[in-house]
Amino acid sequence: MSKKPIIIGVAGGSGSGKTTVTKAIYDQFKDTSMLVIEQDYYYKDQSHLPFEERLKTNYDHPLAFDNDLLREDLQKLLDRQSIEKPVYNYEMHTRSDETITVEPKDVIILEGILVLEDERLREMMDIKVFVDTDSDLRIIRRMMRDINERGRSIESVIDQYVNVVRPMHLQFVEPAKRYADIIIPEGGHNYVAIDLLTTKIKSIIEDKHS
Repeated sequence: MSKKPIIIGVAGGSGSGKTTVTKAIYDQFKDTSMLVIEQDYYYKDQSHLPFEERLKTNYDHPLAFDNDLLREDLQKLLDRQSIEKPVYNYEMHTRSDETITVEPKDVIILEGILVLEDERLREMMDIKVFVDTDSDLRIIRRMMRDINERGRSIESVIDQYVNVVRPMHLQFVEPAKRYADIIIPEGGHNYVAIDLLTTKIKSIIEDKHS
């Protein structure tokens, strides 16, 4: 009988370096069966709403996510079953008709700003990580990304940050830090913390597979 996979939750604010940390972990385990599930893929289906209503969606609020479906899919992966991961269409502000087939692996990294906010998700995790980066660095990274990759204006990025991103971070993201087993300051550039984390992951893998 195959061993139960382990789940590592990686949370942190927008622009904190979650993806960099996740990639650093992934690169350390090239010989290990590992996959990444991004919470962003699990925004709720809004096809039943008029387009004007979809435009009002607050993507930084816990209610924007379909954590019921995410939890179901994680459980299937833990049971060594494949899943059909949803795809979100950001232009239409609703879920796409397409899905991505994901096969179960030994290690699952669950990444997203609010993965530690939901108690049911936390209960499924073997390790809970919070990437803790100063707000000035996070806004600069977000601004560069949104301007260079998404063609947005400086004004629109700042407006969204002040009116949505920052309030949601203070209300939901930051408080979830207290649930973390490991806090990584300054994101993916904290190589000591990442080395400690990968050592712990190896220890859990060895315990489960011994």
